[in-house]
Amino acid sequence: MSHFPSLSEHELLVFWAQLLVVVGLARGLGALFQRFGQPPIVGELAAGVVLGPSILGKVWAGGFDWLFPTGKTQASALGAVGWLGVALLLVLTGFETDVEIIRRLGRAAGSVAAGALAIPFGCGLLIGTLLPAGFVGAHSQRVVFTLFVGVGLSISSLPVIAKILSDLGFMRRNFGQVTVAVGMVNDLVGWLALGVIAGLAESHKLSGGRLMFALAAAAVLLVATFTVGQRSVDRVLRTVRSRSQGVVPPMTVTLLVTFLMAVIAQAIKLEAVLGAFLAGIILGRSRFQHREVGRHLEAITMSVLAPVFFATAGLRLDLGVLAKRSTLLWTAGILVAAVVSKAGGAYLGARVGGLGSREGLALGSALNARGAVEVVIATVGLSLGVLGMPAYTAIVVMAIVTSMMAPPLLRLIMRDWPGETEERERLEKEALLDRNLLVRPGRLLIPSRGRPNSIVAAQILHFAWPDEVPFTVLSVKGEEGGPDLTAIENVLADRETEFREVDSDTLGAILQEVRLGYTAIGVGVNDAVATDGLLSPVVDDLLADSPVPLVVVRRARKQETATPSAFVRALVPVSGTPASRAAKELAFGLSRNLGTRIVLAHVVNRPDAEPVAAMAAAVGERRVGPGLRSGSAADAVLDQAVGVAEEFDVAPTTITRTGTSTSEEILGAAGEVQADLIVMGATVRRLDGRPFLGHNVEQVLEQAPMTVVVVAMPDVTPASPDGLTRP
Repeated sequence: MSHFPSLSEHELLVFWAQLLVVVGLARGLGALFQRFGQPPIVGELAAGVVLGPSILGKVWAGGFDWLFPTGKTQASALGAVGWLGVALLLVLTGFETDVEIIRRLGRAAGSVAAGALAIPFGCGLLIGTLLPAGFVGAHSQRVVFTLFVGVGLSISSLPVIAKILSDLGFMRRNFGQVTVAVGMVNDLVGWLALGVIAGLAESHKLSGGRLMFALAAAAVLLVATFTVGQRSVDRVLRTVRSRSQGVVPPMTVTLLVTFLMAVIAQAIKLEAVLGAFLAGIILGRSRFQHREVGRHLEAITMSVLAPVFFATAGLRLDLGVLAKRSTLLWTAGILVAAVVSKAGGAYLGARVGGLGSREGLALGSALNARGAVEVVIATVGLSLGVLGMPAYTAIVVMAIVTSMMAPPLLRLIMRDWPGETEERERLEKEALLDRNLLVRPGRLLIPSRGRPNSIVAAQILHFAWPDEVPFTVLSVKGEEGGPDLTAIENVLADRETEFREVDSDTLGAILQEVRLGYTAIGVGVNDAVATDGLLSPVVDDLLADSPVPLVVVRRARKQETATPSAFVRALVPVSGTPASRAAKELAFGLSRNLGTRIVLAHVVNRPDAEPVAAMAAAVGERRVGPGLRSGSAADAVLDQAVGVAEEFDVAPTTITRTGTSTSEEILGAAGEVQADLIVMGATVRRLDGRPFLGHNVEQVLEQAPMTVVVVAMPDVTPASPDGLTRP
């Protein structure tokens, strides 16, 4: 007999039919519920109830028996797809888990975890002693049954919680991060307790050694994950990214690490999905992770795999058992006790931990979601003979009802409440960075030989990007060692910075480094434009080959010091292009952090006309906002630019100039407003074998006496496989 038996032709037919019906109905009901203001997971859970013995089994018994036969092999095939889905869902949850937020809210998370576990467990013990004998399994002792009910009421479902928070957009909220952290602790303790009680049910004695082993194994796994595991993941991803482009290699590493962590967690008697969650955290924290991995993983997980897991939660639920009045009443009692004890315990823990009332209520509502994990626990109890069918039904009903209750309750509690000031500011900042084309989260690269222009480039990037964005400074090692980077070290002293040296082949080393995942490159260029190219051989080649934006900085021509003390006024020529948007982001970042006053200038090029628009009086002393000009195209461009400035909390002034030469108008405007900085955007093109930024940009670079910054966006289409740029 083969060691790898396959499904028969009929079993394969049934399997594909199961996927068709389950995914189709789950997605369909998910979309329907979403139209009525509910997250898709509610419809996905409801799909399982519809397809289960409670509805389909009653309406069309023959069809139900054909579609969901009782054979273990057939059920295992569909279950395997569901477990893969929940594992990948928790990887995505790990990607969004911010360890720094959890660490900052650690006291609150600890007290919520204690309250959300202890109070429901105690309530479950009380109910377990009161339930009728018919709820107790035929071969179980009352004490084991009581412990099982206690675990059933105390546990939450991290996969369901994660899906609910994601669907509602609450994952990045403070309470959302605390909920995920508490959910992980909750599941960890719950699975440990389940293993101990299952051992007690099988051997009829409590094994202290087994409990100690489980606790020690969990502790070792957690410590190893964030030390050896994090370093190993970083090393592997770095190697893969340096040797290949595209999203497929890092996606492969992500899946392999997930499977490895799942194997380890399952082997030490924890649940595989907890290993997947830990894998997601360290994969998401790695600086070498490809940012497109999460998007690709989310597409397949949310569209197919996760709905299978949630829909299968209701397939074993038979509501016919509730036809008996006493069973129905006890089921209602278990549901009420589960909801009140979990919500009350979480709320009490939140208040003790220093969180507000609404956060406590939100935590209680989210942690009440038991979901499919509770179904697994109930199934284990039924298979061990600890639970009778009435108890099994009551626990499954409680799991599904609490999961369906959580989204509308959360939506009600969080309505019109943006959070505390710190949280609002953080969320607004994250939303802004997510919309940006250039000033985004990630890592910045500065190649440098220690010369003044690269020092100014470091200063520009330092003040334009958020403080938490790290830098890598790449220098070329000379015969007498590397260049003096003391000035750059001083500029970047307040942020995480890595200094690395390369032996030779500067261009190749930079491009090799860029493959590891950077948001942008900052380069300083010489005061004089190269006669045989655009800027310099290395910078020209970088402009031609870099897959990420290049911030080109040429310092003021008669500047005596290595770096200016500050930039007082910046002129930003604006248009409606993505490159112009990127330049505005950099300028507004400077203004937000340095107080640089921004003048937005739009030039209307009319070769056959004399300039007809003089600059407004007292430029820099007034603000012109949207809706205060005429409806011309120039006004619309400036209105749009001012709108972006408002997102950065910057108040610019605006001017419109008309002339025969755009570059001359830009230079003239910069002189008239006494700008000490010009920030321009350009898309890199190829012309006569060299990179071309546009005649206007190149003339400003060549002629402007003040510091000039050019944000050069690569000419890469949105479908580019490298995934490193945003159009």
